[in-house]
Amino acid sequence: MPPPAALSASSSFTLLSPPPSPKPKLPPFSPRKRSFAITPRRHLLHSAPSSAVRCAVIEKETPEAHRPDTFLRENSSSSSVRYRFEKMIRDAQDTVCAAIEAADGGATFKEDVWSRPGGGGGISRVLQDGAVWEKAGVNVSVVYGVMPPEAYRAAKGAAAADHKPGPVPFFAAGVSSVLHPKNPFAPTLHFNYRYFETDAPQDAPGAPRQWWFGGGTDLTPAYIFEEDVKHFHSVQKSACDKFDPAFYPRFKKWCDDYFYIKHRDERRGLGGIFFDDLNDYDQEMLLSFATECANSVVPAYLPIIEKRKDLPFTDQQKEWQQLRRGRYVEFNLVYDRGTTFGLKTGGRIESILVSLPLTARWEYDHKPEEGSEEWKLLDACINPKEWV
Repeated sequence: MPPPAALSASSSFTLLSPPPSPKPKLPPFSPRKRSFAITPRRHLLHSAPSSAVRCAVIEKETPEAHRPDTFLRENSSSSSVRYRFEKMIRDAQDTVCAAIEAADGGATFKEDVWSRPGGGGGISRVLQDGAVWEKAGVNVSVVYGVMPPEAYRAAKGAAAADHKPGPVPFFAAGVSSVLHPKNPFAPTLHFNYRYFETDAPQDAPGAPRQWWFGGGTDLTPAYIFEEDVKHFHSVQKSACDKFDPAFYPRFKKWCDDYFYIKHRDERRGLGGIFFDDLNDYDQEMLLSFATECANSVVPAYLPIIEKRKDLPFTDQQKEWQQLRRGRYVEFNLVYDRGTTFGLKTGGRIESILVSLPLTARWEYDHKPEEGSEEWKLLDACINPKEWV
């Protein structure tokens, strides 16, 4: 939601570097005051930026010619959660991109590899204007370094209220994707899965050591085919049920509540699963759960695309899709915590907005005819349903 650290169109971090040290006579809130922060995109950090964050300077990423085997440091253990999570998200990126290219039948992803001077890097892949896909982005990011206490408090909110002053070493990794098909009967998909750690620095006794997982997969169609939505939710439920039968109902409601366009009083789409700050279970179990969810993306989504990508459609049906894409844009720019935070802190615009479609539409006071297929979709976005 993908820069010095880009988890995606929808999930990313950017480490901000401190400006030069202040001169003695500068006032306490001068823009030249020393400040630096992590920019979260999409869900990894989700609080409003502080005034200190606004005056930060972004640490620019460095383009790389080749993909490294790992973005971790050379002494990283292959048995660590960090190493295994990076392998998982890079495998997921390869799998999803291969499935997207196969479904399109000709277009290929443009790939950008980058590193971050502070530590880590990422791989951004975008496919545009193919036979099936209007725009498809699948990105991974693995970044680490030191974040200031302001950024930690932004990440954890009230949970960080007692955190002692001092920089906090962090690690953040994730895969994130938004897929916009051309055919109005083929739904948009968003997914992202991420892992975050903080560590206690040697020079800041009492700093927290914490970790958590987050992510989700959700479906945004313009038209409802009940068998498609039931299939999609069934795959999400199956992935959840392998770990805890309470996961699917809990994360399904969380998804419905998160992707809510308040000024429209409707959801962005027909939901799926979503969770964040998850650390109240065994770490190995949650790593396996995130892996299962990421591996479920292709079987949940691609069968729907294969059924719908070549269906004939009218100009009016295309216009309705564009109106729903407008809702997608509204949510991402107005309510998505990571996107709005990234824009306010001056992050890399191509990475922040990669989730947006190539085309969208707004009509004044548009209301679908009651009982029409368009009305049925809008009703389901206003009144979330239980699909399985």
